[in-house]
Order: sequence, then structure tokens, then C-alpha cells
Amino acid sequence: MIASLFSKSKPINFVVVLFITLLAFTMARIPLVNQPITIAFIFKQLSVFLLCCLTILVVNFIISKNNLTKKNNYDVLLYSVFLLTFVQTTGDINILFANFFFLLGLRRIMSLRTEKNVKKKLFDAAFWIAIASLFYFWAILFFVLIIVSLLLYSDNHLRHWIIPYTGVASVFILSVCTSIIVTGDYFKLLHINPTIGADFTSYNSLKYLVGITMLLSFGIWASIFYLKNLKSKKKSFRASFQIVIIAFLVAALVIAMAPNKTGSEFLFAFAPLAIIITNYLETIEENWFKEVFLSILVVVPFILLLL
Repeated sequence: MIASLFSKSKPINFVVVLFITLLAFTMARIPLVNQPITIAFIFKQLSVFLLCCLTILVVNFIISKNNLTKKNNYDVLLYSVFLLTFVQTTGDINILFANFFFLLGLRRIMSLRTEKNVKKKLFDAAFWIAIASLFYFWAILFFVLIIVSLLLYSDNHLRHWIIPYTGVASVFILSVCTSIIVTGDYFKLLHINPTIGADFTSYNSLKYLVGITMLLSFGIWASIFYLKNLKSKKKSFRASFQIVIIAFLVAALVIAMAPNKTGSEFLFAFAPLAIIITNYLETIEENWFKEVFLSILVVVPFILLLL
């Protein structure tokens, strides 16, 4: 029933996605119930929730604009249930902003396939990823996607290889100038924290173990079929599909290198993972298996809320 409901793009599907996102957002804020309710508090929470919703719209835009999936809503459903699996992802405002700006950068990277306004798109992509790194340092690793895209599109223009670095440099210069004006210090506002966390003990709980196991098992299984079907994709869109799988691998690296393992770092993997699993769902011919596969992904997060 779930698979059939989301097999086509319908307004009601976004209502369901909105409800799941709101539930994840609410569950993440249970520890804040003892805080005084002020106008500033309400405004902040509403702003963060709107950011979560806006991020989902950006994910949907990237997917539809680049034909990364067929005309269904499995992708946004999966993104929302991933939020519910790791409700902590809606509680870290820095990672929420970092992921949002990373997706804006990814949107520009994907649009390189049209070969129009390439210089502007390369600058924009690097600019947004650099902005993302201001909120979460290791998001700068997604800069690799720009280099990969130039390789995939066989771009031999030297200027195109230099432009992304000017985008990063622009953000750095603007950040330093702002820091000097506001604080009188060169780097106080930059929050550069290149440390790598090797302590995974925070994942040693039933909720984390079940959630991580589900994402890994379903993600790896779907990735096998995703890679297998790459050659069947239209040549003009094939590079976009390759960028998605590389984005997932980079996100996995960001998660592994996170200085503080809180669970919120998994947010970076949600968009590429939703695309990969959706592509696998579209290849399943047996309706009963598709229903079971998707139902597990949807039901398990709700069960985790009870643990």
C-alpha cells in the first residue's frame, strides 16, 4: 500500500512527508520541554523546521530536474523516514545549514551537464560548499564532487579547473573580513575544527545500532543494483548518477571523520541514499516485495521511537 501510494507524484504525499518530518522534529526537541517558552524560542524552532522542509524541496528539485528517479515520491518519503530514524539530525542547526548549502552546491554540480554557464556554475558550487564548511568543517570534502564532475564531463579548459578554488577563496576572504569587523580577530567566526573523531561508543545503543544497520544493509544492497544499472541510463544523465554514488561515499567519509559522533552527521548521506534506494525500488517488478522492502524502511523508524 505504501509503495502504491508513493508510486506517483501527488500533493497528499508531501502532506505525509511533512507529517513525518514534523514528528522527527518534535521528538528531537523533547529534551527542551523544560526550557521557558519565549517568542525567540518559538521563532527559532519554526525557522529550523522551515529549513528542514526547504531542504526536502531542494532534494526534490535536484532529483526532478536531473531525472535521477522516475515520477514518484519514494525519494522524499525515504528522506523523511531517514530523519525519523535519526531524529538528532533535526536538532543540530549547524549540520542542518551545512547540509542545506551542500545540496545547493550539488544542485549546481548536477546542472553542469547542460554545458551552459559552466564558469558561473562551478563558482557557485564551490561557493556553496565552502559556505557549508563554515557550519561543519568536514563538509569541505564535498569539494571533491566538483573535481569529479570535471573529470566525468572531460573538461579540458584550464580556467574551469581554477574557478572552483576562487569560489572557496571568496568565502574565506569574506569570512575573515567579517570576523575582523565583528570580533576584531581574523578567524574567530570561522569555527575551523579539522579534528577527526575516532570514538564510536556513542553509537553503542539499540536505536543507533538498528538505524545504522538498516541504512547500511539496505543502502549497500541498493547500491549494487544502482551501479549495475548505470550503463542503462541515458548518456546525457549518466554522469549525474555517478556523482550521486560518489556523494554517498564522501558522506560516509564525513560521518566517519565527524569529531563528535552525535548521529546528526548522518544527515549528509540522506539525499544520495534516498536517490540510490529509490532507483532500486523502481527496478523491483514484484509488487509484494516492493511493499515489504519499503514498509520495513518506513515502519522501523516508528518502532525506534518507542525504544
